[in-house]
Amino acid sequence: MSDALSQALAALPHGPEFRFLDRLLTLEPGQRGSAEFTLRGDEAFLRGHFPGEPLLPGVLLIEAAAQLAGVVAQSDPAHPPLPGLKLTAVRGAKITGSARPGETVVLEAQVVGRMGPLISARATARVGEVTVMQCEVTLAGTAAAAP
Repeated sequence: MSDALSQALAALPHGPEFRFLDRLLTLEPGQRGSAEFTLRGDEAFLRGHFPGEPLLPGVLLIEAAAQLAGVVAQSDPAHPPLPGLKLTAVRGAKITGSARPGETVVLEAQVVGRMGPLISARATARVGEVTVMQCEVTLAGTAAAAP
């Protein structure tokens, strides 16, 4: 992974237990990016979702998409990073599949709008050739104080 991709991923504020991006594949700063997450099978949440038939929860596919959208947005050379950037809205989410232990989820996110501290993005997740999730997310940060 290039230094720019490594630095962009390292800027995620999430701890290792709640990071759903293992590797950035592509990054067009401020525009779009792709990443992957491999479900190892030892994640604590899999013990309850579902015993004997573990599946990545759909809401975590959305969280992974929001994390990627944040990486893309925060890398925009035309805008300073927004402090406290968080997921604030999800629209049009369709979860049509999931991932099982050992499978890799490939995520794609594209920033489609910015207004002050708000960022809108479209995202998808695939396992193999099958799209398992699509959604639009809004992220919000703290606006920089005027000088």
